[in-house]
Amino acid sequence: MDVDTTRKKGAHERIINAFANREADILLGTQMIAKGLDFPDVTLVGVLNADSALQFPDFRSSERTFELLTQVAGRAGRADKTGEVVIQTYNPKHYAIQLSQRQDYEAFYQKEMGIRRLGKYPPFYYTIKITGNSKNERTVLSQMLSLTNYLKGQLSNKAIILGPTPKMITRINNHYYYQTIIKYRFEDQLKPALDNILTESQKLRDVQLSIDNEPLDFI
Repeated sequence: MDVDTTRKKGAHERIINAFANREADILLGTQMIAKGLDFPDVTLVGVLNADSALQFPDFRSSERTFELLTQVAGRAGRADKTGEVVIQTYNPKHYAIQLSQRQDYEAFYQKEMGIRRLGKYPPFYYTIKITGNSKNERTVLSQMLSLTNYLKGQLSNKAIILGPTPKMITRINNHYYYQTIIKYRFEDQLKPALDNILTESQKLRDVQLSIDNEPLDFI
């Protein structure tokens, strides 16, 4: 079960009902089968490439991996039947893998918060992502460099400004995407600076800018 097999109206429900009615003994799917499904007769769940999310350059990758694996574990062994979860991973010693195996939420929280504190990530720092895109790569890069230098001149040296860097998928629909990340705690001049950037961006003809407060990812 994935996006392709559930594209038609009612396809999702038909697959779920067929599996629930024991018309099939094995259900294969993407992450969508990990959430909100309850099959009392399911006693074995397997997760392939469980650590794939850990490869993403994003500070929430460990959290997402832990969340997915604990959700998957909850799909096996409902009611009075014992369940088993088999996890395929290239990083068996990673804390997100090991702690999800034990479903140790408290230990994961403590470990994750320690790492985020050192890395100056939320919830210890606020974050903003500024993204620019254009059909011309040199144009958008030049604009993002100018924007980033402007921010460095407006904010205190306590603010952390990263970039500009190309997004993980740099080119989409013939547009090139670059981004700058701001990590900060208290910056009185940040709002006026961002307001000015938005105002000036309205004058740009070849570059589109967007500002994402507390983005869900940095990729």
